[in-house]
Amino acid sequence: MTSKERKELEAVGKKPIETTQGESIHENVMFVPDVDIIENSEAITLFADLPGVSKEDLSIDVRDGVLHLVAKVQETAGKLRPIYREYDEGGFSRKFTLGERIATDQISAKLDNGVLTLVLPKAEAHKPRKIQIT
Repeated sequence: MTSKERKELEAVGKKPIETTQGESIHENVMFVPDVDIIENSEAITLFADLPGVSKEDLSIDVRDGVLHLVAKVQETAGKLRPIYREYDEGGFSRKFTLGERIATDQISAKLDNGVLTLVLPKAEAHKPRKIQIT
């Protein structure tokens, strides 16, 4: 196996959120969830990986044109005593700036097996339309 092939097989760790000089408002370690974003003529769809997150521990809101995702993961350390760990536990937090072309009042969300699907419909004025020729 070449070094290039080995690199492609390496596990990628979760990316912790960089701390700032300000005071943290989260109790535990927070990570940036990985996302995939696709677009079609009707909407932008965002898929976020949130392993270990339940619907009750997930908060999604839009404020001042910014979509906020904050998720808390319940600790398993109290239940189990790890002797070796490659996967750190912690919550997730991510923000996305939304433009005026998103109909923020029509955003929908679904959480299924640790994958959050957010559908961000485009505002009618920004959807492509066919011009009728008379």
